[in-house]
Amino acid sequence: MTTVTVLHPGSMGAAIASQAVGAGHEVLWVREGRSKATFRRAKKAGATECDSLAEALSRSTVVLSICPPHVAEDVAAAVAAHDFAGVYVDANAISPQRAQRIAEEIQPSPVVLDGAIFGPPPTDTRTARLHLAGDSAAIDHVEPLFTGTSVHLHRTGHTFGSASALKMAFAGYQKAARTLAGVAHALADHHGVGEALTAEAAAMPADILSDPEYLPSVAARAWRWAPEMTEIADTLRAADLLADMAEAAAEVMSRWEHDKDRYDMPVSEVLHQLHRRER
Repeated sequence: MTTVTVLHPGSMGAAIASQAVGAGHEVLWVREGRSKATFRRAKKAGATECDSLAEALSRSTVVLSICPPHVAEDVAAAVAAHDFAGVYVDANAISPQRAQRIAEEIQPSPVVLDGAIFGPPPTDTRTARLHLAGDSAAIDHVEPLFTGTSVHLHRTGHTFGSASALKMAFAGYQKAARTLAGVAHALADHHGVGEALTAEAAAMPADILSDPEYLPSVAARAWRWAPEMTEIADTLRAADLLADMAEAAAEVMSRWEHDKDRYDMPVSEVLHQLHRRER
């Protein structure tokens, strides 16, 4: 049995805690400063309440930090102040740079793993994926927490920050796409064509992110898509909607402006074009 402290049991943290408890491990949480809702989630998950962070850390060999990204460094600093000597898993949606800062601030004790969670809060019928990068021995220590559970652990590699980079790449698309959908529907609703937009969308392919082989066709048409995005920006402004995302898309497409009709470009070259700072 491994004893692990979860900081803090939000909807995802409590669900992860519940899976570890179900696998026979002891999960601790710190009541101090937490809400009644957090108390209810922790109790439902089967986590054991501790009066202080110092108490929880003294009993644990693993800490799982699962919190809003803007407080990830504060949580890490609080742990570091108590000389915790186990494995610290930063499983927050943060940039690789922030993950590296956290590691530099609190290592060598504890050992820090770069983590990222994908999927919904896990249950008996829903799975989540925990990607970990960093020290192999530390990952070996964490892995048994979730053996046979709905949390599937993946080793992203030895390069610290790679799990966070994966999360940023995925979430950047996922969250932005949903936000763009909101803007698109707001614009269609403004002009009374919401139902028509939904019908057109239903005819479009859905698995865009999972098929990068289509990207050369995007680059090949970017020379005419970028001006279209400018027109879209104007349309959004006229409807009193934010045009920033359309303008940003046009700026990205400008990186491909010299690739007109190059439908046979390798995907690697298409991606390389986006990294070029000067044209």
